[in-house]
Amino acid sequence: MMTLASSNAIRILFIVLGLINIFLGINVAFGGILTLGWQGTTDFVEITDEYVFQLHDSHIRFFGGLYIGIGAFLILGSTNLHKYYTPLTLMLVLMFVGGLARLTMMRPDIIFGPDIIGSLLAELVLMPILIVWLTRIVSLD
Repeated sequence: MMTLASSNAIRILFIVLGLINIFLGINVAFGGILTLGWQGTTDFVEITDEYVFQLHDSHIRFFGGLYIGIGAFLILGSTNLHKYYTPLTLMLVLMFVGGLARLTMMRPDIIFGPDIIGSLLAELVLMPILIVWLTRIVSLD
């Protein structure tokens, strides 16, 4: 019975994480560097070279699309943990690696500040927990 409850709990968590990723992805995919403003102000950059800005904006929109895809896959993966075990694990590892990449900023005041710490903890703490949890569920069934 604990396996069923645990399995259902992780499925719900994957759906919630998927929806969050889709939300963030749409914000960036359709808004680019400036975003659609769903996470706060968009007045934070001054464009001094329109062409170079548009190049980088295109790349950022691509990353937004990746977030949408990751979110959609997390939701799909929640439907069959055994079938999607390997790609779900890969998605979790990639999110962990993304969290590690934040550390390259070398700005602890930002990285560990109140606006980022929740995301950082999700990426560096929650993702490994989910990998272990998913592995236990799949190996117990």
